[in-house]
Amino acid sequence: MAIESGTIRESASEGTALERNFNWAMGNFIHVFLSVLALLVVAAACISLFEIVYRDFPQLWRSGNAYQTLHLILQNILLLAIAGELGLLLLFHRTSAAVEVVMFVIARRLVATDVTALDLLVGSAAMAILLVVRFYYLPSKPK
Repeated sequence: MAIESGTIRESASEGTALERNFNWAMGNFIHVFLSVLALLVVAAACISLFEIVYRDFPQLWRSGNAYQTLHLILQNILLLAIAGELGLLLLFHRTSAAVEVVMFVIARRLVATDVTALDLLVGSAAMAILLVVRFYYLPSKPK
């Protein structure tokens, strides 16, 4: 089954017949490869979600240091969010997905326990800039 997209159709209309066929085949291969890669990332995230719920959450009640455990859980949940957004980015190649991946990476760094005041300041400024870019400069869904 061939995967069709605008980029593949555009590249299939240029050059010689051999170049068109090669471009079409490589475009389809790359789409399938990225789809499989996205599925693997999402599958790993689902397995990790089970591990977080099964192993990390009970540690909140068992351990003496619930604050440290909560930091670990928040970092792991944000890592799952990064994996989900990365899967979307691999499948759909949207600019907004790329910005959201970076936002989750910054948020994960900000909840770490070894963050300095400068890290918090720079991370907060970067997050504010990315929020402005995401909501005002990237195309959104029609209302």
